Amino acid sequence: MIEVSLTQKIVAWVLPVLFAITVHEVAHGWVARQLGDNTAMMMGRLTLNPVRHIDPVGSILIPGMLLLMQAGFIFGWAKPVPITWQNLGRPKSDMVLVAAAGPLSNFCMAVIWALITRMVLLTGSEFAQPLLFMGVAGIFINVVLMLLNLLPLPPLDGGRVVAGLLPGQWSVRFSRIEPYGIWILIALLLTGVLGWLLWPVLEFILHMLAQVSGLPARVFDQILKALMSSG
Repeated sequence: MIEVSLTQKIVAWVLPVLFAITVHEVAHGWVARQLGDNTAMMMGRLTLNPVRHIDPVGSILIPGMLLLMQAGFIFGWAKPVPITWQNLGRPKSDMVLVAAAGPLSNFCMAVIWALITRMVLLTGSEFAQPLLFMGVAGIFINVVLMLLNLLPLPPLDGGRVVAGLLPGQWSVRFSRIEPYGIWILIALLLTGVLGWLLWPVLEFILHMLAQVSGLPARVFDQILKALMSSG
């Protein structure tokens, strides 16, 4: 059984959470720039400096409270990168690419954390344990953010992708869900429906990346359980 102190949990989660939400937002702005919208660049948001993306509530207060309360899970968000869709060459279809960039960046970061973990295992660094904990946390938070944001529910990225793919009036009607999207997400979370829907896919991807990391699935699960435990 793996024991992890509160200090170890904080160290393991802080950097992965900050980078997960920061790179996610930068990816939106970077793709928008390639497609003709320089809004994010002009506002200084195309940077990996977390300070430029920190949301006081979503990036500090909520994750910090969850860690201190040892709630058994960690979550957060950054300030959305501003996108002026009218500047895009083909606004409707280009917004699909802009929206998809966030979840794709999270998957790439999950793979990077898996490779970092593998390198740590191969080199046997004296900092192996904290880096292994951070690697598992990095894989988990990025896969969770990817799957959550891929849900076909406005204002999540998946919802914007669906809105961009639907024809005319169907797209307009679907987009009207947006003011209620977060409340629907919260209801799915509180009723357990969200976990029931996402857990099989989450578990499959986590175990796939555990193989990439070089950690046996059983050990990966034990570390993750320890990092998320309320004890």
